[in-house]
Amino acid sequence: MLLSLIAALILLAGLALWRRWRWLGGGAAVLAVLLLLLAGCGVLPLLLLQRLQAPYALRPAQAWAPHNVIVLLTGGSVYVPHDKVEPSMSAYGRVTEAAVLYHTCRQAEVGCKLLVSGGDPERMETPLAVSYARVLRGLGVPDEDLILESRSNNTWQNAQFARPLLARLDAPKVWLVSSAWHLRRSVLYFDHFGIAATPVRAEYLDADLDLWPSARNLVLTDVALHEYLGVLRYHVYNAMGWNAPAMKP
Repeated sequence: MLLSLIAALILLAGLALWRRWRWLGGGAAVLAVLLLLLAGCGVLPLLLLQRLQAPYALRPAQAWAPHNVIVLLTGGSVYVPHDKVEPSMSAYGRVTEAAVLYHTCRQAEVGCKLLVSGGDPERMETPLAVSYARVLRGLGVPDEDLILESRSNNTWQNAQFARPLLARLDAPKVWLVSSAWHLRRSVLYFDHFGIAATPVRAEYLDADLDLWPSARNLVLTDVALHEYLGVLRYHVYNAMGWNAPAMKP
């Protein structure tokens, strides 16, 4: 996303200079360089991630209800040759956090289910929910407490398809587990479908301030921009009436 924008600015600068529109060409070139430096040197991702993650930095107090549901939002998978599909490297923080939360819930001697939400958006012939559940079983979560939602292909559908499953479980407390940078958009979508969930963060991202641009900072900028665009799209679609009607809790 970010590199595409920088490339578009460079292309615009070249075209403008070729047409002798010096002000436009020079402005586009300066903007491309400035954007590359701000993102690559860590200033832009640091600011963007801070606003996304700060509300979820501290994990909430574990005030368990008699019956609880932990919703784990999946985040990608990878195919291992001659083996199987498994969660991607960036997803293990979410899996671990969900497993820890589940075992803490069980130690409190209250009811607890773990809903894993994720279909097969990458067409690997194994739903995300299935590959994540395999790891969760290895971490001690029994089959009878695992619920797999394997139709959703994005965060909006995670919330949409979790709604009827949560309604059937009728648990008074829902815990929503995802990466810190992903929770703002996730909570927004779940609220739209009437799911008042308590957000619990897994991994927390931090940019590196440096004098020389780094690929890591560029990737982090892309991650943050994707979340902001998702929030913006939600509000635009709501204003245009393109979203499904909001649901009551």
